Amino acid sequence: MSPGVRPHCAPSSSAPGRPGAAAPPPTGACSGRTGDGAGGGSPGPSQRNPEDEMGAKGWLPGRPVHLFPGSWLSSYLRASPIASARTICPTSCGIPCRFNWHAGPHHLCLVDGCIVGVAGGATRAALTMHQARRNNMADVSAKDGSQETLVSLAGLLVSLLMLPLVSDCPSLSLGCFFFLTALHIYANYRAVRALVIETLNEGRLWLVLKHFLQRGEVLGPASANQMEPLWTGFWPSLSLSLGVPLHRVTSSVFELQKLVEGHQEPYLLRWDPSQNQVQVVLSQMAGPETILRAATHGLVLGALQGDGPLPGELEGLRNRVRAGPEKESCVIVRETHRVLDKLFPKFLKGLQDAGWRTENHQLEVDEWRATWLLCPEKKLL
Repeated sequence: MSPGVRPHCAPSSSAPGRPGAAAPPPTGACSGRTGDGAGGGSPGPSQRNPEDEMGAKGWLPGRPVHLFPGSWLSSYLRASPIASARTICPTSCGIPCRFNWHAGPHHLCLVDGCIVGVAGGATRAALTMHQARRNNMADVSAKDGSQETLVSLAGLLVSLLMLPLVSDCPSLSLGCFFFLTALHIYANYRAVRALVIETLNEGRLWLVLKHFLQRGEVLGPASANQMEPLWTGFWPSLSLSLGVPLHRVTSSVFELQKLVEGHQEPYLLRWDPSQNQVQVVLSQMAGPETILRAATHGLVLGALQGDGPLPGELEGLRNRVRAGPEKESCVIVRETHRVLDKLFPKFLKGLQDAGWRTENHQLEVDEWRATWLLCPEKKLL
């Protein structure tokens, strides 16, 4: 994140929970372990913390967030401030802890906190790699941890100064919470918008490729990062799956031969125009450049079903896609292989000249790999 924006994030993210934590509980409500039976003996059922009970029994659903691929989390750097609400709602809103009807919203905030924690940990590595300009990740991590500790300490001091002012007024405490939450969202927005990432994810690759196909120029990292949407555009119209298992794209030797025929690239691509879906099988020899070409290939096929100007050969293929039957998808894929043999080297050189780092990427790639015999290259006499 930008050093000029980062100091505003930590105080506004740590301070909203302080007023709620110090707000006096209403009559008949419990706060933590206080109440009848607390202190001298073990707490009764009405004094037990629902968070502790459900966590001990394994009912807090924090594990499902691991179903999201790490590359997906690294590509879309987002955070949610809803988790901060769990520290203020049960105490300052007058909700008795002994009733079960408030447990749903409260534990929904807990689940959101789990999701934000795992997502933040996954995207933290991507940001550290982005900031390590000379492969000095250890140095960057150490400095980042020190700065975060210092800024969190400043936020703690500010919250301690605020507590005497808001502890006797629940409405003021709630107002401070919403104000600091809004400040937290704004600071995160400015920090994410200030990032200029030189590696390509699917969204940035599509923006750069679309501009290249329409105008013949490659956008630089600064321009593409400014054009990348933050609040919308998470789910593009094209479904691009890289690194799928072989049985997902072919079920017979005949279909495998049709996919291999006509190119020497270490990937197999299956395109379903009706669902606008592209599935790519990667070879054991596939490196970052091959994955980048496969993703470009899939996005070019998606562009054939879209609008906007295209180069001459691709414009002819678009007309064939719109007029021909869906059974010609294998033929179109084979033709786009030939087009990319000429187009992709220029596009790759343009990316490197514009300042993009093509030796690494942030594309969402699964770990499946396959081995097959390449089609013998035809020699022209």
